[in-house]
Amino acid sequence: MSYSIIQTDDIWILWAFLAGWAAVSIYLEQKYEWASKVSGAIIALVGAMLLANLNVIPLESPVYDTVWDYVVPLAIPLLLFQSNLLKIWKESRRLLLMFLLSAIGTVAGAVVGFYLLKDFIPGLDEITGMMTGSYIGGSVNLAALSARFETPSEMVSSVVVADNMMMALYFLILISISALPFFRKHFKTPHIDEVEQKDPNGKKNLAASYWKGKEISLQDIGLAVGSSFILVAISFTLADMFANLIPSGENVNFFLNMFNGLFGDHYLMLTTITVLAVTLFSGFFENINGAQEIGTYFIYIFFVVIGVPASLPLILQNAPLLFVLVFIMVGLNMVFSFTFGKLFRFNLEDVIVASNANIGGPTTAAAMAISKGWSKLVAPILIVGTLGYIIGNYIGSAIGYWFSTF
Repeated sequence: MSYSIIQTDDIWILWAFLAGWAAVSIYLEQKYEWASKVSGAIIALVGAMLLANLNVIPLESPVYDTVWDYVVPLAIPLLLFQSNLLKIWKESRRLLLMFLLSAIGTVAGAVVGFYLLKDFIPGLDEITGMMTGSYIGGSVNLAALSARFETPSEMVSSVVVADNMMMALYFLILISISALPFFRKHFKTPHIDEVEQKDPNGKKNLAASYWKGKEISLQDIGLAVGSSFILVAISFTLADMFANLIPSGENVNFFLNMFNGLFGDHYLMLTTITVLAVTLFSGFFENINGAQEIGTYFIYIFFVVIGVPASLPLILQNAPLLFVLVFIMVGLNMVFSFTFGKLFRFNLEDVIVASNANIGGPTTAAAMAISKGWSKLVAPILIVGTLGYIIGNYIGSAIGYWFSTF
């Protein structure tokens, strides 16, 4: 365990940092134009990364585990309360297609990266499976697949470092692409054009405009948080029950393993139950004000936590070639995304948020859409990206098992 000014067991101090830095990231994003363009998510992640590398905060703590175990599950339902599946399907079929096409790039990157590096990185079959899931649904999938493959913790830490640093770099690239004349010349940009018509001088803080003050009551807060707790409790209880009832393991056939993974995974069950509840009882959930704001704040705390393990000395010592792997995977995702996007005449904004949702998950894609003022893409990319939790876990598991045979 490396030394840090704030110790692993300084529970309240670490909670103060996580909650406080998340708040500062949101404040900066909504107060300053430069921060709005970078996005609060990146500020949260990079700030934690710097403090961890300067040995101000520890690389591991029960506090971080609590965020993964409790804060993230509570955030997911809150962010989906406005996502009626039937409504989104009517409005977002093309965005879903773009997301799936982008995922093909991730799989291609996994295959190329594995064959190029399999003789140099121990346990690359599991790592590539983890990263495939992560780059089709975000860091939540990486956590789920690392537990499923029982990957050693030191290797998971190195993978998380490479993943976080690559994500931060790629998100900055995607943000820059939306302003480059080359891409605007070759793609339709209806959302960018709409923003420029409303704010021709580019002086309006788009994140602040999206998150402007809304009427919210104590009843809204109670219903939002209470409903989220109930959905998590039901989902996790059902997942545990199915995980115990459905056999799994090396001596069990493929279909039973598949059903165990489908019904026994906490996040898959939570996503399924929440989307089902919101679709069936859309009138109730859509009338709760403030759920998205509360859920987004929870996710900003998560952004801080995923920046913490990004220790540059750790990655340089343990697995420098992991950078090559994630670079290949993200690079091919980008190439496939923009190639398919051009071929099938998708809007530039659709390509950008779909690729972002693959690499970082629905929340980072929504945060980017908000920061750029593409408000009509926020709800669709949240639900489309959340589907990545499901398909990402399955594809990542399949890739890991396939590569383990080599």
